[in-house]
Amino acid sequence: MATEAERTAGAADAPPAERAARAADAERPARGARTERAAGGAWPAVLPLHTGHARDPGRAGAKAAGLARAAAAGLPVLPGFVLTDPALAPGAPAGPDALRAAWRDLSEGGRRPLIVRSSSAYEDAADSSMAGWFETVPDARGWDDFAAAVRRVLDSAARGLVGPTAAHREAPLRAGAPGRMAVLVQPMLRAAAGGVMFGADPVAGRHDRLLVSAVEGGPDTLVDGTAQGVRYQLTRRGRRVAVEPAEPPGAGLLGRERLARLASLARRAERVLGGPQDVEFGFDADGRLWLFQSRPITAMPPRPPRTARLLGPGPVAETFPAVLQPLEEDLWVAPMSHGLTVALDIAGTAPRRHLRALPAVTTVDGRAAADLRLLGAVKSAHPVRDFVNPLRGARLLGAAWRTGRLRTALPVLALDLMAEVDEQLAGLPEPAAMVSGRLLDAAGWGRTVLSALHAQESLAGALPGAGTGATAAGEALAVLAEVPRQDAAYDDAGLIARHPVLLALLPPALGAAPALPVRTRWSGVPRGVGALPVREGLRLRIRWVQEMQSRVVAELAERLTAAGALDGAARVALLRWPELLALAHGGGLPRDFAERRPRPERLGLPAAFRLAGGRPVAEPRGPVRAGSAAGGGQGAGGGSGAGVAWDGAGVRPRAAVLVVPVLDPGLAPQLAGLAGLVAETGSALSHLAVLAREFGVPTAVGVPGAVERFPPGTALAVDGTTGAVTAAGGEARTGGDAAHGDSREAAA
Repeated sequence: MATEAERTAGAADAPPAERAARAADAERPARGARTERAAGGAWPAVLPLHTGHARDPGRAGAKAAGLARAAAAGLPVLPGFVLTDPALAPGAPAGPDALRAAWRDLSEGGRRPLIVRSSSAYEDAADSSMAGWFETVPDARGWDDFAAAVRRVLDSAARGLVGPTAAHREAPLRAGAPGRMAVLVQPMLRAAAGGVMFGADPVAGRHDRLLVSAVEGGPDTLVDGTAQGVRYQLTRRGRRVAVEPAEPPGAGLLGRERLARLASLARRAERVLGGPQDVEFGFDADGRLWLFQSRPITAMPPRPPRTARLLGPGPVAETFPAVLQPLEEDLWVAPMSHGLTVALDIAGTAPRRHLRALPAVTTVDGRAAADLRLLGAVKSAHPVRDFVNPLRGARLLGAAWRTGRLRTALPVLALDLMAEVDEQLAGLPEPAAMVSGRLLDAAGWGRTVLSALHAQESLAGALPGAGTGATAAGEALAVLAEVPRQDAAYDDAGLIARHPVLLALLPPALGAAPALPVRTRWSGVPRGVGALPVREGLRLRIRWVQEMQSRVVAELAERLTAAGALDGAARVALLRWPELLALAHGGGLPRDFAERRPRPERLGLPAAFRLAGGRPVAEPRGPVRAGSAAGGGQGAGGGSGAGVAWDGAGVRPRAAVLVVPVLDPGLAPQLAGLAGLVAETGSALSHLAVLAREFGVPTAVGVPGAVERFPPGTALAVDGTTGAVTAAGGEARTGGDAAHGDSREAAA
């Protein structure tokens, strides 16, 4: 089967003797009606490409209609005609005489070869190109070749349709002769150079770039995959941004002038046809540029609005590493967002109009994501404007003054808040002993106090010197190392009841709790919950309140299920908080509740992205943090070291540099003995980063594309001070041995 590409590398005109023979053959009677009729049906109607009817995809098919529209707008399109069902084109010439006359005029009496192509209403659509699915016959010479080519194209309409929707697979082709296919006929052209051009980057979703692939001759070898060609990345004005393989500027297959003409063609085609186009083109021997085909770019990633904010999981993925259900969002994400907003307002680090309009933390498909600019995780998009803006300076001055006051007042306020939380939690009876109203009150109080805890925890992290010292996770690991886990009396629930600090190792969840990590070796970190820094104490209370909410909601769900008000205790997580309140007070389930399903686990969010149509679109480059090293991220301490990249699966290398997308608290047991830790997202003040410093593990966070750039087995050097992460040459050595002992020893 011929490819869908424009077969522009056609043969030259035949020699004079052959042309005469073909001309004589053209004048002989046809070999029966079946040769001239369209697949045994009525004679097709003939629509010249320059007529208005040819611009209608319902009559001429999408491919021919697009070229007809382009030709009418003055784009360089070869002449031609379309064969279609007479019922779709009343008044158009039809019958054997019209068909033969159209062929004779276009082929110059059989002396010029033609290309015969499919043109259905389902080809070249915005959601499915169906490229190469139907037949294209190049180099048709003489009447018999032409008639056979038309039959081949019409016969290809019988092939099953493919497409993204059931309509593509089940509906017949709307346009065409009795074979339900329109046929586009044009002259063949000897192309000196040709190829394919995309009016936007369909991989990155960038509308400010053009992609061109070109070869000598026509584009057919490119589109059928037999040739790779030269690949150009251009600006919208045709300036070369990149080329592969490399060519000297101003030379090569397509020089500067030709690239500029292609860029102009891309812009014109976009204006005429209503969006970025996938174009097949060719330059003839005289250097003229021709448009062979133009169709919408399919599967183009959505484009975020210019005002879309920059989001990322980094600052919150450690707290919520998994997909959250609706009730979990309302219980835990909403208070976190409110608390961070309050902290930003108190510190004066963001304009109040932004804080009112934008939540600091949101969810995308159930995964938590933070506003990276509001939380200061990336540089400002307008540093020069911010520098000269007096309002920003005044805001920073006010923030400095408030921070100075907070440095004195915050520890006392935090201790008071933690004491209040401890008193309230201690005064709560077991959930089974509470009346239903008390269960709701406890969960509601948790939402309120979580907001205050998150606000103070955020402010504590912003103060100078915050984030140093012991961590709750380190204390939990130390406790876990001392407990004889082989004793059956110490199951996870019993351990957590005896040592609530162990909750620091587990993320919050409604329903079944995750298992505690396997036993680890002695960590050597400071002991005692009371000795934890203020920020760590606040974090631990956050986790305790979340666990209390999980337990009271579980008890309430069991009661609602027993009463027949809920179709399964586990499905309580699919409710929203107001819906749960209404149900508990006898209001009934939402109308759509029977159709609700738990959100499935999905791949993690990109390190930095913007939303387009509710879907995350990754930034072309990861966020560049202030003070970060080129090619690296933000240093989180631990010194420097080197080893072999490891993704946490399979056998651990003797000198392992753990490379992960996010700083999941569940990684804590892996820290002992690591030669380094590299994460695509996260903060130097996160739980795991602080714990890594305690273990003396060189740590870099916010390293764009780390998982892809550093696959397992890559020799890496990690600088925990600058955040630089580089692929080290030669044999990987164990880094940081002096800082944290024998790093080759794996954690027990």
